[in-house]
Amino acid sequence: MSIEEPSAAVKVTHVEITEEQSEQRLDNFLIARLKGVPKSHIYRIVRKGEVRVNKGRVDVKYRLAVGDIVRVPPVRVAERTEESYVSQGLKEALELGILFEDDAFMVINKPAGFAVHGGSGVSSGVIEGLRLIRPEARFLELVHRLDKDTSGCLIIAKKRSALRLLHEQFRDDRIQKTYLALLSGQWAKKQQVVNAPLLKNISQGGERMVVISPSGKTAETLFKRLQVYKAATLVEASPKTGRTHQIRVHAASLGHPIIGDDRYGFEDANKLFRQKGYKRMFLHAKTLKFQHPVSQAMLSISAPLPKQLDDLLKHEEPL
Repeated sequence: MSIEEPSAAVKVTHVEITEEQSEQRLDNFLIARLKGVPKSHIYRIVRKGEVRVNKGRVDVKYRLAVGDIVRVPPVRVAERTEESYVSQGLKEALELGILFEDDAFMVINKPAGFAVHGGSGVSSGVIEGLRLIRPEARFLELVHRLDKDTSGCLIIAKKRSALRLLHEQFRDDRIQKTYLALLSGQWAKKQQVVNAPLLKNISQGGERMVVISPSGKTAETLFKRLQVYKAATLVEASPKTGRTHQIRVHAASLGHPIIGDDRYGFEDANKLFRQKGYKRMFLHAKTLKFQHPVSQAMLSISAPLPKQLDDLLKHEEPL
């Protein structure tokens, strides 16, 4: 139930949380409701106590429950439409990139170069674009994330119940993920399991980095060689866990970082490929295998390799 004035951003709104809205974090609820409002502003109004749940102050991490009454204060947003900050290129890529869809969720072929959500200096991302092209959808939420420069399979939940069940599969490492990656240099081995714990760190420049450390979280990736080229090696990477930057850091630990990775890669190798007109990181989420959250059927969904990556391989000299 929602009790609000005709002008949604002018007066206080009190929203009663339904089953469909329950169990999500307060910040995610507000981000979805106050479309176009910067995340930093949402955090500020929660911190100042302008947003209340059951008349009391709560943290942005508070998980909403059925029957909670959320006080949403008046928020003035600069006059701009969603079309003005979700690019036409992203909208077109999303409309053409749906790999699977039913009433519970969809899987899209995420384009490289776009963040999965807005924030941290990014005005909008994949989820904002999807909400724009599907204005009738009552619920659209990311089930997991891919790096901005990674393309491929990305799951979007269309129901709260599906989101919860898919989250459980990811938490329990029951979703099989297969990526294609092009590594720098000629990798001599046919396959190798990298079992190295990963720790999130911050570099001196303020850039988020992940390092291998005994104090980090367990992380395991299986690499299989598919094709060796003159200056690179195409591999299949299967992460058994889902840590931030896992494949990128584990590939670098082999001495063969991913081509185009400007954070963990070799600058000389990246420069060589840029001179060929190739400007992105070669990491593509090819296949996801998991259990359907409703029917329990096992699904295997694959995303075709983007044309730029496919063209690059066709022009590389195989050994």
